[in-house]
Amino acid sequence: MKLRLGLVCALTAGLFGCSTTPTQELPKVNYVDVDRYMGDWYVIAHIPIFVEKNAFNAVETYTLKEDGKEVQVHYEFNEGGYDKELKTYKSKGFISDDPALWQIQFIWPFKADYQISYLSEDYSTVIVARPSRDYVWLMSRNPQMDDATYESMKTKIEEMGYDMTQLRRVPHLDKE
Repeated sequence: MKLRLGLVCALTAGLFGCSTTPTQELPKVNYVDVDRYMGDWYVIAHIPIFVEKNAFNAVETYTLKEDGKEVQVHYEFNEGGYDKELKTYKSKGFISDDPALWQIQFIWPFKADYQISYLSEDYSTVIVARPSRDYVWLMSRNPQMDDATYESMKTKIEEMGYDMTQLRRVPHLDKE
């Protein structure tokens, strides 16, 4: 039991507390219509946390709770291939007074930063970042993103100060 608790603490510390914050301020969108933001987002690319390093068909779904400040987060992907085991994770999001700034809770009582750093006007593409520049997620309302848009989003992520050698494009089956 002590070994298991120690492992959970070590993994949690690695996710939430062992990075330094760059001096460059991370961009943040000025406005988020939270209701419009809810729904399915396909993870197109990411600097992944340990559980999603080999994700395929990754989809994150947000559902707003009645209080308007808490979000149920449902994340699923196939581990290691299109036809491999489906992994599902649930967490909670807590929206601050600024709807572009959230805290995500995977394991109580720890919360992680979640910052909407880019959001297209039509709510089709988003970049979720962290001030520590350790993880980032490029997501879309569609499982596929054309190469020109993808390259443009990669440029935005690089300009935020991320190590682009760590960015991984997430494979998705073409649904057409």
